[in-house]
Amino acid sequence: MIIALAIFIDLIIILLSLKYAWWYPSKSTKKTRIMMYHMISDQLLGSKKSGLRVSPTMFEKHLQYFHNNGWKFIKMSELKNYENADKVVALTFDDGYLDNYTNALPLLKKYNACATLYLVIDRHKNDWSVKKNPKHNSGVLADEEKLSDENIQEMIDSGIFELGGHTITHPFLPNTSTEDKQYEMLECKNILEQKFNTKVSSFAYPFGIYDQDDVNIIRSSHYESAVTTNEGVANNRMPFELKRVKASGKDNFFAFKLRVSKGFRGFI
Repeated sequence: MIIALAIFIDLIIILLSLKYAWWYPSKSTKKTRIMMYHMISDQLLGSKKSGLRVSPTMFEKHLQYFHNNGWKFIKMSELKNYENADKVVALTFDDGYLDNYTNALPLLKKYNACATLYLVIDRHKNDWSVKKNPKHNSGVLADEEKLSDENIQEMIDSGIFELGGHTITHPFLPNTSTEDKQYEMLECKNILEQKFNTKVSSFAYPFGIYDQDDVNIIRSSHYESAVTTNEGVANNRMPFELKRVKASGKDNFFAFKLRVSKGFRGFI
C-alpha cells in the first residue's frame, strides 16, 4: 500500500513537472519577450474556457509583474533599438477586439505601458476560425465585438498603441494562392497607413501558420519584422519569424511567470 501510494505521488509530481516546467533553464532577460494577447475579457458563461480570453484582472497582474520587476515596455517598431537590452517586453494584440479598447487601454495607461495591435481589416462578422477548421463554426468569433475605426484612431492618438498588419480577411495561408497572399499581406499595410495616417512596420501571420514563401513576401516588402505564434523568446537575428510568449486565459499566475521566464509553460 505504501509503495503504491509512493508511486502514485511520484507520477503526480512527474505530470505536474511536465505541465509546469519550473525546472527548465530560464532564458536570458536580454532576450526580448514579445507577449501575445487576443482578448482582454472574462470567460463566456456556459462556454468552454478559451485561451484567447485573458481576464482584465489577470491582465492587470501581468502588467503589475512587468512594472514591479523593472521591465521596459516597447512597441514592435522599437524592437531593433533594444537588441540585447535587459528586461524588454513588447505587448501585442491580435485581430482587433473591442475589449482591447474598453478593457486593455485603461490598464495600459495605468501602468504607463504601450502595445502593438495587429489589426484585421475586414474584422466585423468575420468568423475566420472556420477557414482553418470548418468544425469551428460556433459563430462565437463572428459575434465577438470588434474595434471600430473611431476606437482605433483614439488608441493610436493616445500614443499607447501602434498598428501592425494582420492581413485583410485573416485567410488560412496554406489554402491561399501566391497572388492572393501578396495582396492580403501587403495591401493591408497600405490600407492601415492611409486610413489612420500612421506607419505600419510589423506583421503577424494569421493563425501563426506560414512557410518560407510567406517569409520572403514579408521580407521583400517594407515591413521591418513579423511575429509568429511559435512559443519562445525573440531572436532578433530572425526578424521575420519572431517567436512570442503566449498569454493564455487558461493559465494561472504561476504559469504566466513560467512563460515569461522560460518562453513556454511546459510540455503537456
